Amino acid sequence: MLTRLTSQKTGGQDDGGVEQAIGQLEHPLCHQCTDLTLDIMSRQLAELTSERDRYAEFLARLDKDMPDAAGAPDLEKEIEDLKSEEQAYLDSIHEMESQLATTREEYRTLEREARELESLERSRWEEYNEYETKLRELNAERDSMELALQQASDWMERLQKTNVYNDAFHISQDGPFGTINGFRLGRLPSQPVEWAEINAAWGLTVLLLHTICNKLNFRLKTYRLVPLGSFSRIDRIDEEKAQYELYGSGEFHLGRLLHNRRFDHGMVAFLDCLRQLGEYVERQDETLKLPYRIENDRIGDACIRLRFSHEDTWTRALKYALTNTKWLLAISCSSVQRQRTN
Repeated sequence: MLTRLTSQKTGGQDDGGVEQAIGQLEHPLCHQCTDLTLDIMSRQLAELTSERDRYAEFLARLDKDMPDAAGAPDLEKEIEDLKSEEQAYLDSIHEMESQLATTREEYRTLEREARELESLERSRWEEYNEYETKLRELNAERDSMELALQQASDWMERLQKTNVYNDAFHISQDGPFGTINGFRLGRLPSQPVEWAEINAAWGLTVLLLHTICNKLNFRLKTYRLVPLGSFSRIDRIDEEKAQYELYGSGEFHLGRLLHNRRFDHGMVAFLDCLRQLGEYVERQDETLKLPYRIENDRIGDACIRLRFSHEDTWTRALKYALTNTKWLLAISCSSVQRQRTN
């Protein structure tokens, strides 16, 4: 029975129609059942009415949104414009994608070049470090060579300032004796020096005077010095050719007396050689003077002849002769030094 009522309600009947339908029932309901049935049907009616209103509202909104026939061409044009704009955007996207692909390829190329540059830079740094190492080694070697050169220059300067002749021919004094390299030249009754020592001193003295003449490029007149160690002599080279020994002995016989005479002549000849060289030096510089003047067989106040002098006078004359020789050596060394400087 309720189904029939519901079917009648969906058929669009209102509340009066419901009551009319209820009145036409073959079997009338009780009052309680009737209220219940009406209550159910009322709720169904309210739901259907609400659903109908929603449909009507949606239909009205749909009718409102749909364009009318007069605006269709504009809509189509707008659609075409939108399609054109869409195509333009697509073309732009395609171009940008192409540019992106190109940019990516360029980026990969730049990355590859960057790696190559990095490798090249690393190689250059390695070469630079190797160069720096070699440069430091060369600088160290150069500094070492410069130091060695400076030391050699210092030694050279020191050697140039060093008078090697003073070391080779050291003239000094030992009490009343003049000495050369420690050998005494002369003898006294209280100090009878051996003739071997005297002869060695004479040999060094002759060699020294010969060396000084060579240093000053001076050529002696009348005489020639012949240094032969302990048996040195002086040769006379003018018309009166002769040889004078500059060594003696303590023997006394006729042959030895003749030798001693030549020994005296040799010592006088040595004084003459000293005089010649001293006058040459004085001519070069008038401010220079021999420490002891020489005249014939005398030097200073002493005679150099042994036969006509006491041993102390002879020893003093030999001491003066060594002093003049030492003075000439100093002059010759300073002269050579000035020539090197100029």
